[in-house]
Amino acid sequence: MKPITFTVAGDPVPQPRVRVSTRGGFARAYVPSKHPVHAYRDALLREAIACGLKPTAEPIEVIVDAVFQRPKSHLTKRGVKATAPALPRPDVDNIGKAVLDALKELFDDTIVRRLIVEKSYGDEARTTVRVQ
Repeated sequence: MKPITFTVAGDPVPQPRVRVSTRGGFARAYVPSKHPVHAYRDALLREAIACGLKPTAEPIEVIVDAVFQRPKSHLTKRGVKATAPALPRPDVDNIGKAVLDALKELFDDTIVRRLIVEKSYGDEARTTVRVQ
């Protein structure tokens, strides 16, 4: 399989914790339908298919570069405030989970032998995914 790289513009959305409710004495776990992770996962899948990523069963590596736009509250006229956080808030494992869940129509995440997730602040928010 040749490496495939694709990018989705906008802030990456981490996979949220599921909510649990009971109905008729049975518990059900769900992510609210209005949560932005659904649109994010749809965009990732559409872009992956458009770039030629095909279903596979062979072991793969997935590299995710999650770039968040730095909030204006972190900036002064001279640059980044000394008290501004160095890294964005979401956990890298939740970002990785959202990406792998988005691509589950193309491959099962059990075949991922290596997952690298990096997060940072940048000028333009985006998620770049490389599958090899």
